[in-house]
Formats: sequence, structure tokens, C-alpha cells
Amino acid sequence: MNYLDLFRVTLPETALEVAALVVLVVDLAFLRKAPLQARATVAALLGVIGCGASILMMLFQSQNGLSYPGTGELLLSVGGYTAVAQAGILVLTVLTLFLLIDSNFTRHVGEYVAVVLMAATGGLLIAAAQDLLVIFVALELLSLGLYILTAFAKHSGKSAESAMKYYLFGGMATAFLLFGFSYLYGIAGSTSLHQIMLAMYRPDAAATAPLLYVALVMVAAGLGFKVAAVPFHLWAPDTYEGAPAPAAAFIASVSKVASFALLIGIATAAAHVFGDAQVARVAVVAGGTHSGYRGFGAPWSAILIALAVSSMVLGNLAALAQTSVRRLLAYSAMAHAGYILLALAFFSYSAESTNAILYYILTYGLTTIGAFGVVAVVERATGSDKMDAFLGLHKRSPILADVLFVLLLSLAGIPPLVGFWAKFNLFVAVLRVSAGVVPFALVALAVALSAVSLYYYLQVLKRAYVMPAVDDTPIVAHPVTMGVLILIAASVLALGCFPALLQGWLAGF
Repeated sequence: MNYLDLFRVTLPETALEVAALVVLVVDLAFLRKAPLQARATVAALLGVIGCGASILMMLFQSQNGLSYPGTGELLLSVGGYTAVAQAGILVLTVLTLFLLIDSNFTRHVGEYVAVVLMAATGGLLIAAAQDLLVIFVALELLSLGLYILTAFAKHSGKSAESAMKYYLFGGMATAFLLFGFSYLYGIAGSTSLHQIMLAMYRPDAAATAPLLYVALVMVAAGLGFKVAAVPFHLWAPDTYEGAPAPAAAFIASVSKVASFALLIGIATAAAHVFGDAQVARVAVVAGGTHSGYRGFGAPWSAILIALAVSSMVLGNLAALAQTSVRRLLAYSAMAHAGYILLALAFFSYSAESTNAILYYILTYGLTTIGAFGVVAVVERATGSDKMDAFLGLHKRSPILADVLFVLLLSLAGIPPLVGFWAKFNLFVAVLRVSAGVVPFALVALAVALSAVSLYYYLQVLKRAYVMPAVDDTPIVAHPVTMGVLILIAASVLALGCFPALLQGWLAGF
């Protein structure tokens, strides 16, 4: 490995870093005295160009990834699920940048865009990481950016409070994660995921089993925080409520895609070690049995199942009691994280399982950005994100109400929207891995709780379409914002009516 190899593998990340510097220079040196909206527009467009350049650079990456010298073990992966996750991160980042154009929560728009691009860089590295040190550094790069973005509305007390809570909980979760990583390093004598998987299946692995179980719990706590899984979710409602809307959309989408791509990456490391789908299935993120099984898969699977069930149940039930749409989306995010964790608990290293999870996280991220975009427009017009702020929305802004209708029903999993196919593919993947009573019962629970989610989504739509408006003043959104929201809603509808469009693209990797 040399610096040229490192540069060739990290071309997309380099493009984002250069774009962040260009945004800062242009905004601070040339546009400081320009009107705020002009500065926001230029900064957002430069960020979008940077994301486009990053996607283009993916075509020129080294196709072999980056390996340890002399061993051939991956440090950073390229292609496959990594390319899909990275492309998704960049596209979602572009959409959140467009939401900035009509925002007025800060005058430091250049700095905001630069932090978004740096955080997205961390997300790209997380998706590609195959080493504990790279994983940790990438997670911290993403997390520090998210803490800053949450606090960017300096005039808002909620923004400062939520950022402080997010930072404190994040610091604690990072300590747990690092503690677990240190135990894994002690067991394997290496930070390579490849070597760690080998260590789990050594003949003397039973001697280190207690240490391994502690490590698994610590790692689950750290990664559970990143995806807002219960009981590591306490930061999410306050952060979703207090962060500026574009930042909240970024947190709810990009960070989830990166974190779940990391979990898929752990399974990939297991597959590289054993070269067999069945062994990979029990090696990291699944249950089941195999002649090579030595007690690693079952505890990890049990942990993921516990996180999945608690997230699905608490997320959906707590959302029923919310009056703030932002907090409702936060608890909804916990429920969706539970569905994905369920698929990871019964994961088979196959195209079907991998693509089902990727399909879900990408479409969920797209839909969530649209939902936060609508909330931002309504909040700016009414000064509130409460459900009653949406009263009579179909009269005040028919297009905005229709967009919200499509997005919320997709989150509930109603056909023919893309959310239906996302859940269908995910649950089918679970049942095909294992046809036992436990997987079937868990999928049945997930389906039942999805029906519960329809109730609280309909509470918002009821106010938008059925209940009379208190104020009939039309709500007007910026043309760019409205165009992005219409594009997202149209994509959700089109991908639902023609699911093979995205499924075929995923299959191409």
C-alpha cells in the first residue's frame, strides 16, 4: 500500500473535501456581503457540484479496494454494496443541500455546507471501511459533523439543547464502541475485520467467549446509538425536533444509510473469511447452525433481535402519543430501524438479503428527506411543527398536501408506493433465510406494527385533508424547494409502480 493507492481508492472522499474548501473560499472571500439567499444558493450549488464530482470519481476508483501490505486483507472496499451505499449517500446529500436554499436559520451558509460535505465524507468512509480504526475515525468524522449541524440554528434554544444532548449521548456511545473494539482487538490481535472473524472460529475460541460477549454488547450499544435503536434512542426525538430541518433530514437519512452499510460490511468480512453463504450467515449477523459454528453468531443475532423488537414496539407505540410531527418522525425512525435490524438478525450473505436492506435504507432516506422538507415549509409559514399546524393544508397548498400524502403513506408501507416494496422485500428476505417459528412470529409482529404506524401517519393526513383550517392564508414554498419535494414524491410513486427500476440497478452491482 502506498499513498497513490490510497488516493485512487478515496477519490470520491477527496472530491467532497475539495468541494468543502471551495465553498468556504467562495462564501467567505467573495460573497460575504451578498444577500443571504444568494449566498445559500451558491453554497448549495457548489456542494451539489462537489457531490456530482464525487459520484463521477467513483468511476475512476481502483477496483480492488485498498489492502494491507503483504496480506491482501481489505482496509477499504470498493464496488458492490459499498458503491450502492456511497452513491445513495451522495444523492441524499444533494437533496438536503437543495433544502438549504429556502432556509434562514443561519447566516453561516458556507460553513454549513462545508460541514455537510465533511460529514458526508465520513459516511462514504464508513460504507467502505473494513478495519476497526477506519470505522472509528469515519464514525467520528460523521458524528462530529452531525453534532455541529444540530446546533447551527444559534438563535434557537431548542437547537442548542438538542445538540448538547446529542453530543453527550454520542460521546457515551463512542466510549462503549471503542471499549468493544479494544476487546475485539485483544481477542484477534488485529484491527482487520478479516482477522477478527478468523479469531472467532479458532479451535481455542471458547476460551475468549466471555470477553467476546462483552465486546458484542459494547459494539451493539455504540452502533445502536448511530441508528437510533431502542434503548439507545434517547437523543433522537430532541435532535429531530431541535435541529434545523435540512440538518434533521441529513441526520435521518445519510447517517442511517452509512451505519447500516457498515453492518452489511461486517457480514461481508465474514463471507470473505469463510467463502460460504451459510457460514457467513452465522458468522456475524444471523442465527442458525453450521458445523463451523463456535458460538459467535447466536449471541450477536440475539442482541440484534432484542434491539429490533424493542425498536419496533417502542417506536410505533410512542409515535401514537406525539403532537409534534418532527418527534413523530423520530419515533417512526426507530421503528424503521427495528425492521432493518430484524433483517440483519436473519441475514444471509446473498444478493437477495443485501439488496433488500439497501433497497430499504435508500428508499427510506429519500422519503424521510421529503417529509422533513414539507415540515420545514409548514413550520416556516406557521411557526410550529405541531400536528395542528397542518390543519387545512390541502386548501392552503394543495401540492404540498399531496406530496405529504404520498410520503407518509409510503412510510406506512401502503401500495403501490415504494415503501410497500421495501418492507415486502425485507420481510421476504428474513423468511427465506429461516422458515422457523421465531422468524415468522417476528415478521408477523413487524407487519402488525406497520399497521399501527398507519394510524399515526393518518393523524397528520387527517388534519391536512379533513379537519378545517384555522388560517386560510396560502402557504408558498420556494420554487427550488417545491421542485425537490415534487421530484421526491414522484420518485416514491414511480419506484413503487415500477419496483424493478431500483431493484435492477441494485442487482447490477
